[in-house]
Amino acid sequence: MIIKISHIKSKFVQAAFLLVLISTVACTGPQSKYNTIDISDPNAGSDYVYGNIDGPPLQANHQYEADPEVGARINGLRDKMFGSPTGAEAGVQQNNPGQ
Repeated sequence: MIIKISHIKSKFVQAAFLLVLISTVACTGPQSKYNTIDISDPNAGSDYVYGNIDGPPLQANHQYEADPEVGARINGLRDKMFGSPTGAEAGVQQNNPGQ
């Protein structure tokens, strides 16, 4: 009795399909209609938590001070990642050992 590999493959595919089908049906059965929980929101209507829905954003009123060190740090990172732009041709990176 010789069993062909294609026969084994087809049986394996059929078994996998049935397994996926059964697991999908098991998750979407009639028990899913009982899987609802009504939770009341303790912060319902709170302007502190949700803000004024019809009003402007509250964060727009807050202004942050500019930090001069941030610009220098960003430029240093940009030079480190992409090379110094002085004297470089368009599209060519300088001081990049990865090229």
